[in-house]
Amino acid sequence: MNRLTRQIVSLGCTFLIAFSALSQADGEDASLRRFDFEQVEMGVIFRLSVYGSDSDLANKAAEAAYARVHQLNGIFSDYDGSSEVRRLCDSSGPGRPVKVSTELFTVLEASLKLSDETDGAFDVTVGPLTKLWRRARRREVMPEPQRIANERKLVGAELVRLDSHNRTVELLRDGMRLDFGGIAKGFAADEALRVLRDHGLNRALVDASGDIVAGDPPPSACFWVIAIEALRSRSADQEAPGTNDNDPNSAIPQLKLCNQAVATSGDAYQSVVIDGHRFSHIVDPKTGLGLNQRSSVTIITRSGLMADGLASAVSVLGPEAGIRLLNDREHCETEGYIMFAKGESDKVRTAASLGMKKFLIDPKPVE
Repeated sequence: MNRLTRQIVSLGCTFLIAFSALSQADGEDASLRRFDFEQVEMGVIFRLSVYGSDSDLANKAAEAAYARVHQLNGIFSDYDGSSEVRRLCDSSGPGRPVKVSTELFTVLEASLKLSDETDGAFDVTVGPLTKLWRRARRREVMPEPQRIANERKLVGAELVRLDSHNRTVELLRDGMRLDFGGIAKGFAADEALRVLRDHGLNRALVDASGDIVAGDPPPSACFWVIAIEALRSRSADQEAPGTNDNDPNSAIPQLKLCNQAVATSGDAYQSVVIDGHRFSHIVDPKTGLGLNQRSSVTIITRSGLMADGLASAVSVLGPEAGIRLLNDREHCETEGYIMFAKGESDKVRTAASLGMKKFLIDPKPVE
């Protein structure tokens, strides 16, 4: 194995991966071996699992996939001052359209469409607010209301004008900042899987630290099995790991996937307590503040891009409105599973879209 090859022991804080025990037809190619890779890209660990008969091909394909993800980070990064997104925000303004790459235009176009569909719950123009909230989380001090109000004037999908003929983007107010943190990793996972397939490795899975895109299943299996980390009560969070194994709320839902994408958005590991109130790192574009209802939202759909974006949107919408949205998208092959806690009891509850049951292994009733 070369420097890229790693044995995956744990697949991150959001998902674990195992194999289905359901056999496919006899005659499966016994020469296929599993190759695992991991590398830090986009500020997180990208893990690849592929099946093939040639280690050189597997390594070459993995290197190409990581090169593609690295290229996309140079487009979408909010932290890199030289990224294409940052250059766009610095250059564009009223009357100043900027020609952009195909990748940026494609993801921005999909983002604006999703913003319209979710009534602004997902919004890539939220950059000024996420920057403000990052500072608040670091300092553990609430932003001033007037500062929030000022930044909110720079937020709104209607403030972005696209020209598909010339492939240009015009930001209609000076000072706008685009933040693709809620959708770019899903798109990068899609692209990584596409590269692996281009190299003939169809039995593959990409895990971008919780944004997972699955191709054909492993040999002698009908699907990949994805285990979602359960949302735990606050009292359970304070216990040592493994001390609450008998808690029914800590049961781990398992999903079966083949040629689909799944993403989970939640605040189990990124939150802050300010003035006695707990806030998530996920910002509501309409309030400018981190969400205060604890939740874990898992979305299954056809692409990592859409799964990533919808998981962010449903987190903001909340369980009731989120499930209504997902059920309305039934024709789009999109399903969702939500774990949430609210009220003084902090009891963890669950909700699921109408078709989610077919993806759950040993599904339990949802409330």
